[in-house]
Amino acid sequence: MPNDHDHHHDNELDPMAARVRALETILTEKGLIDPLAIDAIVETYETKVGPRNGARVVAKAWSDPEYADWLQRDATAAIASLSITGRQGEHMQAVFNTADTHNLVVCTLCSCYPWSVLGLPPVWYKSPPYRSRAVIDPRGVLAEFGVVLPETTKIRVWDSTAELRYLVIPLRPEGTDGLDEAQLAEFVTRDSMIGTGLASAPEAA
Repeated sequence: MPNDHDHHHDNELDPMAARVRALETILTEKGLIDPLAIDAIVETYETKVGPRNGARVVAKAWSDPEYADWLQRDATAAIASLSITGRQGEHMQAVFNTADTHNLVVCTLCSCYPWSVLGLPPVWYKSPPYRSRAVIDPRGVLAEFGVVLPETTKIRVWDSTAELRYLVIPLRPEGTDGLDEAQLAEFVTRDSMIGTGLASAPEAA
C-alpha cells in the first residue's frame, strides 16, 4: 500500500483526481510537461516542504512541556502561535502516542487532511483501500508500512472531517536528550504525524 503512489487505476480516483490525470495525460502526449518532473515536485511537497511545519510543532511539544499541554488542550491555537494556520473554520486536534497507545489518522469519507501542517496528502491516503482498511484492520495496515507493534499496544483510529483534522505527536526517539527544536525536527517524518510511521531513530537520521 505505501508504494501505490506510482501506479494506480483511474477507477480508484475521485472525479477531480481523474480529471487531473486526464489533463496530465494530454499535456504529456503533447510534450508540454515531463511526468517525472511533476512527480519529483509533488514528492518534494508531500515529504519535505509541507511536513516541516508539522515537524516544528512536534519538536516543540517534545521539548516544551507547557507547549505540549497547550497542544493537547487547544491544538488550533497552539499551532497558530507558530504562525501556522489552516483554512478558516478548520480546527486541529493533536493526539499523542504513548508507550501503550498508537494513533492512526484516516478520512473514511473522502481525503480530509491537515494541509497546514503536513502539506499535500500522499496518494495512498486518498485511496479507497487505505480509507477502508485503516478502520477495519489498522494493525495490518501499519504492518504494511513497516510498523509492527506489540499485541499489547492499543491502536486508536481517528477519522478526519472537513471541520476537524488530526496531527499525531509520535513518541520522542531515545538518544535525543539535549537536542534543540531544530535538531529534533529532523527526526519527525510525515508518516509519523499520520500514524503510519514512527519518528526516525538518531542513527537513521
